[in-house]
Amino acid sequence: MPLVPTSQIMQAAVAGGYGQGAFNVIHLETAQALVSGAEQAGLPVILQISENCVKYHGRLRPIAAASLALAEEASVPVSLHLDHAEDEELVYRALDLGFGSVMYDGAKLPFGENVAATQRVVAAARAASATVEAELGEIGGKDGAHAPGVRTDPDEAVQFVELTGIDSLAVAVGSSHAMLERGASLDLDLISRLHRALEVPLVLHGSSGVPDATLVAGIEAGMRKINVSTHLNGFFTRAVRQWLAANEQAVDSRKYLGAGRTAMAAEAARMLELFASAGRSRA
Repeated sequence: MPLVPTSQIMQAAVAGGYGQGAFNVIHLETAQALVSGAEQAGLPVILQISENCVKYHGRLRPIAAASLALAEEASVPVSLHLDHAEDEELVYRALDLGFGSVMYDGAKLPFGENVAATQRVVAAARAASATVEAELGEIGGKDGAHAPGVRTDPDEAVQFVELTGIDSLAVAVGSSHAMLERGASLDLDLISRLHRALEVPLVLHGSSGVPDATLVAGIEAGMRKINVSTHLNGFFTRAVRQWLAANEQAVDSRKYLGAGRTAMAAEAARMLELFASAGRSRA
Protein backbone atom coordinates (compact mmCIF):
# COMPACT_ATOMS: atom_id res chain seq x y z
CA MET A 1 0.00 0.00 0.00
CA PRO A 2 1.16 3.61 -0.41
CA LEU A 3 3.26 5.26 2.28
CA VAL A 4 0.95 6.39 5.11
CA PRO A 5 1.27 9.77 6.88
CA THR A 6 2.32 9.41 10.50
CA SER A 7 -0.60 11.63 11.43
CA GLN A 8 -3.05 9.02 10.13
CA ILE A 9 -1.51 6.26 12.23
CA MET A 10 -1.39 8.45 15.33
CA GLN A 11 -4.93 9.74 14.92
CA ALA A 12 -6.15 6.14 15.00
CA ALA A 13 -4.18 5.45 18.19
CA VAL A 14 -5.57 8.57 19.87
CA ALA A 15 -9.12 7.75 18.84
CA GLY A 16 -8.76 4.16 20.00
CA GLY A 17 -6.90 4.97 23.20
CA TYR A 18 -4.15 2.44 22.50
CA GLY A 19 -0.39 2.54 22.09
CA GLN A 20 1.34 2.79 18.71
CA GLY A 21 4.75 1.19 18.29
CA ALA A 22 7.50 3.30 16.71
CA PHE A 23 10.66 1.26 16.11
CA ASN A 24 14.13 2.37 15.07
CA VAL A 25 15.82 1.39 11.85
CA ILE A 26 19.55 0.68 12.18
CA HIS A 27 20.25 -0.78 8.73
CA LEU A 28 18.33 -2.48 5.92
CA GLU A 29 17.84 -5.80 7.70
CA THR A 30 16.28 -4.09 10.72
CA ALA A 31 13.93 -2.10 8.50
CA GLN A 32 12.88 -5.34 6.82
CA ALA A 33 12.39 -6.99 10.21
CA LEU A 34 10.19 -4.19 11.53
CA VAL A 35 7.94 -4.18 8.47
CA SER A 36 7.75 -7.97 8.57
CA GLY A 37 6.79 -7.84 12.25
CA ALA A 38 4.03 -5.34 11.51
CA GLU A 39 2.73 -7.59 8.74
CA GLN A 40 2.79 -10.60 11.07
CA ALA A 41 0.76 -8.64 13.61
CA GLY A 42 -1.50 -7.08 10.98
CA LEU A 43 -0.90 -3.70 12.60
CA PRO A 44 0.61 -0.34 11.58
CA VAL A 45 4.18 0.56 12.45
CA ILE A 46 6.17 3.78 12.46
CA LEU A 47 9.72 3.30 11.17
CA GLN A 48 12.16 5.71 12.79
CA ILE A 49 15.53 6.88 11.48
CA SER A 50 17.55 8.72 14.10
CA GLU A 51 20.30 11.27 13.71
CA ASN A 52 22.70 8.64 15.06
CA CYS A 53 21.57 6.23 12.35
CA VAL A 54 22.27 8.88 9.73
CA LYS A 55 25.75 9.42 11.15
CA TYR A 56 26.41 5.68 10.96
CA HIS A 57 25.41 5.50 7.28
CA GLY A 58 27.13 8.75 6.42
CA ARG A 59 24.09 10.31 4.81
CA LEU A 60 20.30 10.24 5.07
CA ARG A 61 19.07 9.52 1.54
CA PRO A 62 20.17 5.85 1.04
CA ILE A 63 18.71 4.43 4.26
CA ALA A 64 15.65 6.67 3.89
CA ALA A 65 15.06 5.51 0.31
CA ALA A 66 15.26 1.87 1.38
CA SER A 67 12.86 2.43 4.27
CA LEU A 68 10.43 4.36 2.08
CA ALA A 69 10.47 1.56 -0.50
CA LEU A 70 9.71 -1.04 2.17
CA ALA A 71 6.88 1.11 3.50
CA GLU A 72 5.34 1.50 0.06
CA GLU A 73 5.35 -2.26 -0.54
CA ALA A 74 4.07 -3.28 2.90
CA SER A 75 0.66 -4.89 3.34
CA VAL A 76 -0.03 -2.81 6.47
CA PRO A 77 0.19 0.95 7.09
CA VAL A 78 3.80 2.09 7.53
CA SER A 79 5.07 5.63 8.01
CA LEU A 80 8.58 7.09 8.23
CA HIS A 81 9.69 9.33 11.09
CA LEU A 82 12.93 11.21 11.77
CA ASP A 83 13.89 10.53 15.39
CA HIS A 84 15.92 12.72 17.76
CA ALA A 85 17.29 15.23 15.28
CA GLU A 86 19.23 17.95 17.03
CA ASP A 87 20.49 19.19 13.64
CA GLU A 88 17.82 21.47 12.25
CA GLU A 89 19.13 21.07 8.70
CA LEU A 90 18.70 17.30 8.93
CA VAL A 91 15.03 17.88 9.68
CA TYR A 92 14.62 19.88 6.49
CA ARG A 93 16.37 17.18 4.43
CA ALA A 94 14.02 14.56 5.85
CA LEU A 95 10.99 16.66 4.95
CA ASP A 96 12.31 17.04 1.41
CA LEU A 97 12.61 13.25 1.13
CA GLY A 98 8.98 12.68 2.12
CA PHE A 99 9.14 11.72 5.80
CA GLY A 100 5.67 11.74 7.34
CA SER A 101 6.89 13.20 10.61
CA VAL A 102 10.02 14.58 12.22
CA MET A 103 11.26 14.95 15.76
CA TYR A 104 13.23 18.06 16.45
CA ASP A 105 15.06 17.56 19.73
CA GLY A 106 15.85 20.94 21.22
CA ALA A 107 15.61 19.71 24.79
CA LYS A 108 19.20 20.71 25.58
CA LEU A 109 18.47 24.31 24.60
CA PRO A 110 17.11 26.97 26.96
CA PHE A 111 13.31 27.07 26.83
CA GLY A 112 13.11 30.19 24.63
CA GLU A 113 15.64 28.90 22.09
CA ASN A 114 13.92 25.52 22.00
CA VAL A 115 10.61 27.26 21.26
CA ALA A 116 12.07 29.42 18.48
CA ALA A 117 13.81 26.53 16.72
CA THR A 118 10.76 24.28 17.06
CA GLN A 119 8.54 26.99 15.57
CA ARG A 120 10.78 27.06 12.48
CA VAL A 121 10.59 23.30 12.14
CA VAL A 122 6.79 23.31 12.53
CA ALA A 123 6.44 25.90 9.78
CA ALA A 124 8.57 23.81 7.42
CA ALA A 125 6.68 20.62 8.29
CA ARG A 126 3.31 22.26 7.65
CA ALA A 127 4.50 23.23 4.17
CA ALA A 128 5.49 19.58 3.58
CA SER A 129 2.21 18.15 5.00
CA ALA A 130 4.16 16.48 7.80
CA THR A 131 3.85 16.53 11.58
CA VAL A 132 6.32 17.44 14.32
CA GLU A 133 7.29 15.78 17.58
CA ALA A 134 9.36 17.68 20.11
CA GLU A 135 10.82 16.99 23.54
CA LEU A 136 10.47 18.80 26.82
CA GLY A 137 12.11 17.64 30.01
CA GLU A 138 15.14 15.96 28.50
CA ILE A 139 14.99 12.16 28.60
CA GLY A 140 17.92 10.61 30.43
CA GLY A 141 20.54 8.15 29.31
CA LYS A 142 21.35 9.71 25.94
CA ASP A 143 25.09 10.47 26.02
CA GLY A 144 24.79 11.14 29.75
CA ALA A 145 22.63 14.11 28.92
CA HIS A 146 21.23 14.73 32.39
CA ALA A 147 20.90 13.32 35.85
CA PRO A 148 18.11 10.83 36.68
CA GLY A 149 14.93 12.23 38.12
CA VAL A 150 14.18 14.97 35.59
CA ARG A 151 10.47 15.20 34.82
CA THR A 152 8.39 17.20 32.37
CA ASP A 153 6.38 19.93 34.08
CA PRO A 154 2.72 19.89 32.91
CA ASP A 155 2.32 23.68 33.02
CA GLU A 156 5.49 24.22 31.02
CA ALA A 157 4.38 21.51 28.60
CA VAL A 158 1.08 23.28 27.95
CA GLN A 159 2.91 26.54 27.31
CA PHE A 160 5.42 24.83 25.01
CA VAL A 161 2.73 23.14 22.90
CA GLU A 162 0.75 26.37 22.60
CA LEU A 163 3.80 28.40 21.59
CA THR A 164 5.17 25.92 19.05
CA GLY A 165 2.11 24.24 17.55
CA ILE A 166 3.74 20.79 17.66
CA ASP A 167 1.69 17.65 16.98
CA SER A 168 3.11 15.33 19.67
CA LEU A 169 5.30 15.70 22.72
CA ALA A 170 8.00 13.39 24.08
CA VAL A 171 7.96 13.68 27.86
CA ALA A 172 10.32 12.70 30.68
CA VAL A 173 8.33 10.44 33.00
CA GLY A 174 10.94 8.00 34.32
CA SER A 175 12.28 6.10 31.32
CA SER A 176 15.84 6.32 30.02
CA HIS A 177 17.46 5.66 26.66
CA ALA A 178 19.58 2.59 25.86
CA MET A 179 18.70 0.58 28.97
CA LEU A 180 19.72 -3.08 28.72
CA GLU A 181 17.61 -4.23 31.68
CA ARG A 182 13.83 -3.78 31.82
CA GLY A 183 13.49 -2.41 35.34
CA ALA A 184 12.46 1.21 34.85
CA SER A 185 9.45 2.67 36.63
CA LEU A 186 7.14 5.22 35.07
CA ASP A 187 5.52 8.11 36.90
CA LEU A 188 1.95 7.09 36.07
CA ASP A 189 0.43 10.00 37.98
CA LEU A 190 2.50 12.47 35.97
CA ILE A 191 1.52 10.74 32.72
CA SER A 192 -2.14 11.08 33.67
CA ARG A 193 -1.71 14.76 34.49
CA LEU A 194 0.12 15.43 31.22
CA HIS A 195 -2.54 13.51 29.30
CA ARG A 196 -5.30 15.58 30.88
CA ALA A 197 -3.47 18.85 30.34
CA LEU A 198 -2.47 18.36 26.69
CA GLU A 199 -4.44 17.72 23.53
CA VAL A 200 -1.46 16.35 21.61
CA PRO A 201 -0.33 12.69 21.89
CA LEU A 202 2.32 11.85 24.46
CA VAL A 203 5.44 9.99 23.32
CA LEU A 204 7.45 7.60 25.49
CA HIS A 205 11.15 7.39 24.68
CA GLY A 206 13.45 4.92 26.43
CA SER A 207 10.79 2.21 26.41
CA SER A 208 13.36 -0.59 26.11
CA GLY A 209 14.01 -0.39 29.84
CA VAL A 210 10.34 -0.57 30.82
CA PRO A 211 8.67 -3.94 31.60
CA ASP A 212 5.61 -5.02 29.62
CA ALA A 213 3.16 -4.50 32.47
CA THR A 214 4.48 -0.99 33.12
CA LEU A 215 4.26 -0.12 29.43
CA VAL A 216 0.64 -1.23 29.44
CA ALA A 217 -0.04 0.89 32.53
CA GLY A 218 1.66 3.85 30.87
CA ILE A 219 -0.51 3.49 27.77
CA GLU A 220 -3.62 3.26 29.91
CA ALA A 221 -2.49 6.43 31.74
CA GLY A 222 -2.19 8.31 28.44
CA MET A 223 0.98 7.47 26.49
CA ARG A 224 0.24 6.97 22.78
CA LYS A 225 3.48 6.62 20.80
CA ILE A 226 5.89 4.07 22.25
CA ASN A 227 9.46 4.21 20.92
CA VAL A 228 11.58 1.05 21.09
CA SER A 229 15.10 0.47 19.80
CA THR A 230 17.60 -1.16 22.20
CA HIS A 231 15.21 -3.94 23.24
CA LEU A 232 14.58 -4.99 19.65
CA ASN A 233 18.25 -4.66 18.73
CA GLY A 234 18.99 -7.13 21.51
CA PHE A 235 16.86 -9.79 19.85
CA PHE A 236 18.63 -9.20 16.54
CA THR A 237 22.12 -9.35 18.06
CA ARG A 238 21.50 -12.38 20.26
CA ALA A 239 20.19 -14.33 17.27
CA VAL A 240 23.29 -13.41 15.26
CA ARG A 241 25.57 -14.51 18.10
CA GLN A 242 23.74 -17.82 18.47
CA TRP A 243 23.86 -18.52 14.75
CA LEU A 244 27.57 -17.76 14.50
CA ALA A 245 28.32 -19.92 17.56
CA ALA A 246 26.57 -22.84 15.86
CA ASN A 247 28.15 -22.20 12.46
CA GLU A 248 31.77 -21.24 13.11
CA GLN A 249 32.94 -21.84 9.54
CA ALA A 250 30.23 -19.77 7.86
CA VAL A 251 31.20 -16.69 5.86
CA ASP A 252 27.93 -15.70 4.15
CA SER A 253 26.64 -12.71 6.13
CA ARG A 254 23.14 -13.20 4.74
CA LYS A 255 22.79 -16.30 6.88
CA TYR A 256 23.39 -14.70 10.26
CA LEU A 257 21.78 -11.38 9.38
CA GLY A 258 18.73 -13.37 8.28
CA ALA A 259 18.61 -15.04 11.69
CA GLY A 260 18.73 -11.65 13.36
CA ARG A 261 16.03 -10.30 11.08
CA THR A 262 13.70 -13.20 11.88
CA ALA A 263 14.17 -12.82 15.64
CA MET A 264 13.59 -9.07 15.57
CA ALA A 265 10.47 -9.43 13.43
CA ALA A 266 8.84 -11.82 15.91
CA GLU A 267 9.47 -9.52 18.88
CA ALA A 268 8.33 -6.44 16.93
CA ALA A 269 5.06 -8.22 16.17
CA ARG A 270 4.61 -9.13 19.83
CA MET A 271 5.24 -5.58 21.01
CA LEU A 272 2.87 -4.06 18.45
CA GLU A 273 0.16 -6.45 19.63
CA LEU A 274 0.89 -5.63 23.29
CA PHE A 275 0.66 -1.87 22.71
CA ALA A 276 -2.46 -2.12 20.56
CA SER A 277 -4.29 -4.26 23.12
CA ALA A 278 -3.40 -2.11 26.13
CA GLY A 279 -5.92 0.69 25.72
CA ARG A 280 -8.46 -1.47 23.94
CA SER A 281 -8.55 -3.86 26.91
CA ARG A 282 -10.51 -1.19 28.81
CA ALA A 283 -13.22 -0.94 26.16
